[in-house]
Amino acid sequence: MSRIGRAPITVPAGVTVTVGDNNLITVKGSKGELSYKAPAQMTVKVDGPVVTITRPNDEASNRALHGLTRTLINNMIVGVSSGYTKKLEIVGVGYRAAKEGKRLVLNLGHSHPIYFDETDRVQFDVPDANTVIVKSFDKQVCGQVAADIRSKRPPEPYHGKGVKYEGEHIRRKAGKAGK
Repeated sequence: MSRIGRAPITVPAGVTVTVGDNNLITVKGSKGELSYKAPAQMTVKVDGPVVTITRPNDEASNRALHGLTRTLINNMIVGVSSGYTKKLEIVGVGYRAAKEGKRLVLNLGHSHPIYFDETDRVQFDVPDANTVIVKSFDKQVCGQVAADIRSKRPPEPYHGKGVKYEGEHIRRKAGKAGK
């Protein structure tokens, strides 16, 4: 049995989990509401503050879906209760970020500024010109928006300039040998 899939999920106070038709799981909390249509093979049971996921047999496809389903439901519960953040660091002379209203403005050495708009699912925080914090209650959206921001100027290996995740190690190259 899957070690991840068989672990029960404890639901914190203030979060409600409901299982509807066709295994549609809806999670509501203080940060927002998320829903996920679980595979038909998986059985999702809500017993008070505990959610358990079971599978019908030990086929390889069901074993894979078991752990995946449990992890996705757990991510939704954590997201609507406490939320997710990704911190990005901007390295380089003249590279900076600013927030204008509900819009993130990035100056990354291109001929034009790059804009990202906030939505109801994602918010930006800019504590200083070289740091961007992406906040969301949906883990997938938070990671995707952070990856989109990073893709506008990925860190380069010679000087390390660009947008990188906090704590990301940039593999450096030596460059030209010279005379």
